[in-house]
Amino acid sequence: MPRRQLAVLTALAMLAFAANSLLCRAALRDSGIDAASFTTLRMASGGLMLCLLLHLRGRKPCGGGNWGSGFALFAYAAGFSFAYLSLPAATGALLLFAAVQATMIGQALRRGERFGPRQLGGLVLGCAGLILLLLPGLSAPPLAGALLMLAAGAAWGVYSLRGRGKSDPLQATAGNFLRALPFALLLSLLGPQTTRLDAAGFVLALASGALASGAGYAVWYSVLPALKASHAGVVQFSVPVIAALGGVLFLGEPASLRLLLASVAILGGIALVIAGRQR
Repeated sequence: MPRRQLAVLTALAMLAFAANSLLCRAALRDSGIDAASFTTLRMASGGLMLCLLLHLRGRKPCGGGNWGSGFALFAYAAGFSFAYLSLPAATGALLLFAAVQATMIGQALRRGERFGPRQLGGLVLGCAGLILLLLPGLSAPPLAGALLMLAAGAAWGVYSLRGRGKSDPLQATAGNFLRALPFALLLSLLGPQTTRLDAAGFVLALASGALASGAGYAVWYSVLPALKASHAGVVQFSVPVIAALGGVLFLGEPASLRLLLASVAILGGIALVIAGRQR
């Protein structure tokens, strides 16, 4: 793949991932849709988009995945949606990224990987940034929303670990989206919120599922084989930054000093850990 094309497609994938936070927050803050319905529509439209893309490529649609990964995907999507009932887009994206990376790093430690001084320093820095972000105060995010987003990130980390080594990750992702759908429907029927839906919320949920999720993953999986592992890890650091900028520009969210300092500490700490692991 030519370098310019690789750069453009990689940027599009990161924009799509960041757009999920913006679309979800906008829908749950400014439209009449409830969090469970948003999750259901996102899973349905994302799965259908992935199946359509597989069909257009002449591959068997929706034949991959498994129920364990489908449930992990649902747990991520549900926690993500309910967290954005109260969290700003930037804070949510940062917490999600931190929880995903913490899950992956925790698995490496559990398997006996040894961390050097720089990596240990990165862990301490990242934890300090997370504590700073969650400390009580006027600019602290709501605790319930923060815990839900951390749980969503842990679920996505588990989903990512379960998907390692798949020969056809796009097909597996399509199957997992469809397997997540029954759990989302059950949440809509039995969840804590009354089912509500309006045109704006419907469109935003479809955009999150079909474009930011389904098409976004398709683009990402197309460029991933051409990226070095180090580059693939580094570019994902842009997602919470893009989400933060989008929250300020499009949703009118304030950029607090606490969020800025916590972002530097969390992203810097994770960068130190990842860089050490790659060496």
